Amino acid sequence: MAQFLFEADLHGLLKLDTPIPNAPPARWQRKAKESGPGPSPVGVSPMKPANRSYSSSKTPSKTPGKSGSKIQSTPTKPGGDRYIPNRSTMQMEMANFLLTKENDPAEDSPTKKEQQKAWAVNLNGFDVEEAKILRLSGKPQNAPEGYQNNLKVLYSQKMTPGSSRKTSRYIPSNPDRILDAPEIRNDYYLNLIDWSSQNFLAVALDNSVYLWNHATGEIIQLLQMEHPDVYISSVSWIKEGNYLAVGTSSAEVQLWDVQQQKRLRNMTSHCARVGTLSWNSYILSSGARNGHIHHHDVRVAEHHVATLAGHTQEVCGLKWSLDGRYLASGGNDNLVNVWPCTQGGGGDFAPIQTFTQHQGAVKAVAWCPWQTNVLATGGGTSDRHIRIWNVCSGACLSAVDTHSQVCSILWSTNYKELISGHGFAQNQLVIWKYPTMAKVAELQGHTARILNLTMSPDGTTVASAAADETLRLWRCFEMDPIKKKEKEKANCAKSSIIHQSIR
Repeated sequence: MAQFLFEADLHGLLKLDTPIPNAPPARWQRKAKESGPGPSPVGVSPMKPANRSYSSSKTPSKTPGKSGSKIQSTPTKPGGDRYIPNRSTMQMEMANFLLTKENDPAEDSPTKKEQQKAWAVNLNGFDVEEAKILRLSGKPQNAPEGYQNNLKVLYSQKMTPGSSRKTSRYIPSNPDRILDAPEIRNDYYLNLIDWSSQNFLAVALDNSVYLWNHATGEIIQLLQMEHPDVYISSVSWIKEGNYLAVGTSSAEVQLWDVQQQKRLRNMTSHCARVGTLSWNSYILSSGARNGHIHHHDVRVAEHHVATLAGHTQEVCGLKWSLDGRYLASGGNDNLVNVWPCTQGGGGDFAPIQTFTQHQGAVKAVAWCPWQTNVLATGGGTSDRHIRIWNVCSGACLSAVDTHSQVCSILWSTNYKELISGHGFAQNQLVIWKYPTMAKVAELQGHTARILNLTMSPDGTTVASAAADETLRLWRCFEMDPIKKKEKEKANCAKSSIIHQSIR
């Protein structure tokens, strides 16, 4: 029985159109008594406009019905938990209309509803159908000077950290183009593709070298070895893109003019196959199966100018730094050597750094384009790690386990990222963020291990050659159009300065 009485009392309290029993008189009732004789205040409703003054009423400083001995005022201490709105800003007539409108029969005519909506917007400034029962108008009051809100940090942020984070760029997961590469040799230690500055992609297929023009799609067979047992083991373009160096399994290093499609010279100084090549201006460096590295000056007849003997097994990775100061070499003996630039002459040459942390053959070597003393190396099946080195101090800046054989590494020139090609088990390309080495994306599609990677001259496309006899072109470093235009302007300004200095 008690719960029914409680529900009845609660229902009576929630009805706004009936007086609350045993409650102190409202302010308008007390004012009516003080103003003198008049109609009985019991029959007057607080919702009627005649009984309220919306211009001069203020929030009472004392609770009605209480004696003067106990004053209960609005707390003035900052951080109080009470909020008493200014009653002059409360739209009581609108609240009364919305409450009484619920009992009225609904109007089915759409035209009538549109008219009522237009009238409401013109009269009230808002749609009545979307209005709240109690709506406050006017500007909120300012906090007192010097007030510190404990929740300022939580509620002062305009966006949540997740929404304010910059969205990552779009990286296509599928290759832009797939080319056939029949009879490409499935040999981890060879370097069989290279992309020139004139946009020609050189590919060594067994005993032949083909050139593919990326702009036109034209395919040219540059050369074919005379002896069927001799195969191409490495290719490398000179910086200008008009000469191609070719290493063979018969220990030869050939130099070809691609415009004339003519062999310029044949340099023989090695005693084993030449698996890797790298240019530094007019110096061509070649790494052989016996662990020796030879420097060739292609301008002179006596081309062999230096020998670097720092490896005990085959040299499979060789790369000059962009400033030409250092040569990095990786070998099947799990070593990484960093050699200084030698200016001719004979004698013994020693590496300035030797890194022994890899536990497998090191074929992937790449220099950072914006930090000339930073080198990235990748280990084979027994190691599976990518390591970043500072060649000046010899410190290992970072190391990440890729869980698969690292076959090749390239640094992006458009973003602070690097991309690696892998073998078993996923045969994928992985883009890494530098210097955190967080994985940005994985590009899958090859069905056999990746052998080599090379990048287009504009830095937007990566070509991957794999043992599944395909070449796949990935547009994974496409530049933002605004940044691309700024870069083109900078390159044009730089080229104009060079031409002026030449004249």
